[in-house]
This record gives sequence, C-alpha cells and structure tokens, in this order.
Amino acid sequence: MGTIYFYKVNEDYGCFSNFSPHPFVLDGKRWPTSEHYFQAQKFFPTTPEYAEQIRLTLSPMKAANMGRSRKHPIRSDWEEQKDIVMKKAVLAKFQTHKDIRDTLISTGESILVEKTTSDFYWGCGRDGTGLNKLGLILMEIRANLK
Repeated sequence: MGTIYFYKVNEDYGCFSNFSPHPFVLDGKRWPTSEHYFQAQKFFPTTPEYAEQIRLTLSPMKAANMGRSRKHPIRSDWEEQKDIVMKKAVLAKFQTHKDIRDTLISTGESILVEKTTSDFYWGCGRDGTGLNKLGLILMEIRANLK
C-alpha cells in the first residue's frame, strides 16, 4: 500500500480529478463533469437559472469560476451539504464509466490524495496538511465498488 497523488487530467490518475471529461446523468440531467455538478448545486434552489448556466458551460474551469462567484446567493445549507453533493457526483461518474471504475479499483488499498497547493479542504494543500476530502471520498467509493 502506497500513496497515489492526482490532480491534472492529463497526468496519471487524472480521471480522479473533478475536471476529467467523464459525463454522467444525475438528477435527470446530463453533466459534463463532476465539477459542473458540484458547482451548480451551490445555487439550487436559490438561483436555479444560474445553476443551469453552470451546467451548460463548456469547461470545468469556467464552471468552477462561476461556482465561486458570489454575485448569486448560494444555498443556506451548503456547508452541511457540500460533502454529500461531492460524493453523489463522484459516485455517479465512476458508476457510469467502467474504464475509470476499473482504474479506481486497481489502486487497491493505496491512499489517494488530491495534490493541490491551493485547496486545504478537498486536497492536501501546499504543505500536505489539508483534509484531502476528495481523496477520502474516492477511497470510500472504491471500497463500495469492489
């Protein structure tokens, strides 16, 4: 058992990134990436038309930037729901695509870490002290898919 780091979609294990181009259907709509789904959920039910704009945007980076905007009110329960939303999106992505599901399962018991310098919640952060919530969700989903 070792540690597997991931971040960019064009690198090894890039399919673990929320920016990876693995669309899925969830809540009756097609989502281009898990990033699109996650960011859009911040605005349901406060501004559903803005959430739909996020869903339809062409790139996950644009979806992320739109989701970080505070020009529109986010849902009041977001802090309590964000982990649940992320897990739902990531699970749908891996249930939809056998190739990346197989890649996830092939990591065995390895620790999965999103290696980002700027995110101390979803990733390990600049100094490795981050919570790595995305990695933890991936490991939980991996255990459930085995």
